[in-house]
Amino acid sequence: MESRVLSRTEELLNRRRAAVPRGVFNVAPIFADSAEGVWLHDVDGKTYLDFAGGLGVLNVGHRHPHVLAALRAQLDRYLHTCFHVAMYEPYVALAERLNEITPGDFPKKTMLVNSGAEAVENAVKIARAATGRKAVITFEHAFHGRTLLGLSLTSKVDPYKVAFGPFAPEVYRVPYPYPYRCPQKHSGTCTAHVIATIEEAFRVQVDAGDVAAVIIEPVTGEGGFIVPPPDFLPALADLCRRHGILLIADEVQTGFGRTGRVFAVDHAGVEPDLLVAGKSLASGLPLASVTGRADLMEAPQVGGLGGTYGGNPLACVAALAVIDVLQSEGFLERAQALGANVLARFQTMQRRFPVIGEVRGLGAMVGMELVEDRESKTPARAATAQVLAACLERGLLILKSGVYDNVIRILVPLVISDEDLERGLNVLEEALAAVAD
Repeated sequence: MESRVLSRTEELLNRRRAAVPRGVFNVAPIFADSAEGVWLHDVDGKTYLDFAGGLGVLNVGHRHPHVLAALRAQLDRYLHTCFHVAMYEPYVALAERLNEITPGDFPKKTMLVNSGAEAVENAVKIARAATGRKAVITFEHAFHGRTLLGLSLTSKVDPYKVAFGPFAPEVYRVPYPYPYRCPQKHSGTCTAHVIATIEEAFRVQVDAGDVAAVIIEPVTGEGGFIVPPPDFLPALADLCRRHGILLIADEVQTGFGRTGRVFAVDHAGVEPDLLVAGKSLASGLPLASVTGRADLMEAPQVGGLGGTYGGNPLACVAALAVIDVLQSEGFLERAQALGANVLARFQTMQRRFPVIGEVRGLGAMVGMELVEDRESKTPARAATAQVLAACLERGLLILKSGVYDNVIRILVPLVISDEDLERGLNVLEEALAAVAD
């Protein structure tokens, strides 16, 4: 009997299993062949509508023409010199642009690194050097990366932290303001509850005078797209000022238009002392940044900050092109309109499907939390996995998130057309119907 001929995907899956460890997770068992805009084509010719955006990296879409043009021009000049060996203008130009667009009416400076986790670690280093303090406060439901300190700041144990301890010391965790699951009866009291919890932590966990920084995602990313009450970030900033603590905003997933503003903190009118960015900064090239008050950024000694590939020239020119697109007329307004459309459609789905416990979002960063029943709010982890599988089968790439793995999140490129957005939301609704039935 003749053996069945394997598909290209099956061949690659076998090679992947033999060559790559299981710990390197995959959302979907597919291999990309090409991509354009909001569409991804796999090696067997199947086409997917991409609502995952490379894990929030592709706010301007796959292979944006302006980004490609910048990369092609740079390819003809040089690929790498190491900024610490021979400096180059794209690094300086990008630092200037980031200083300009990052909130804060004060002088700023920027350093460039390779990843969000690396940026988080450097922000903490800078905060410690500037304040002479060692402790850091982080939040439940936080995700700040997979390096030692980043993982220490991260709040989800399985799969991120299992078997990887011990973790970095002087990290203290407090509740994130989570209106849907706040222990108080009304979401409006979440802010007071969390601020009081932090003040209590200063009495029972760590002296406020030893805390260098509080680090927070203005909207949680991997933690489930939790949107804090509008008064929370201003209240947190005020608490930090009163105690001489620096405020670090982790905008790795929320930045560059995802919430309808350049950065999510812009909605709250908060000016963080340090802001960490990444993901969509360079449209798929590895690049992240730390931007902060100039006096704080100057605190580390010469040679205390850096890295071989940080601010690679190709990534820098890609980022400059992304900022051009971001600042082009109508881009942010389009993100706001896109988010409003998704939120309204999710609310319609919520009325139809009891499995949807809450719909929430800020700008185009919108998610739905699935529960077994709305009274107990028991997370519906299995149903969430089934919905994602049903979406993939129908040609839609979409992601989950949350400590309970029960939040479906939207990270679609912000360049999507109304027609393609409607097509993807229709698929999601069909998947929900298939699971609910």
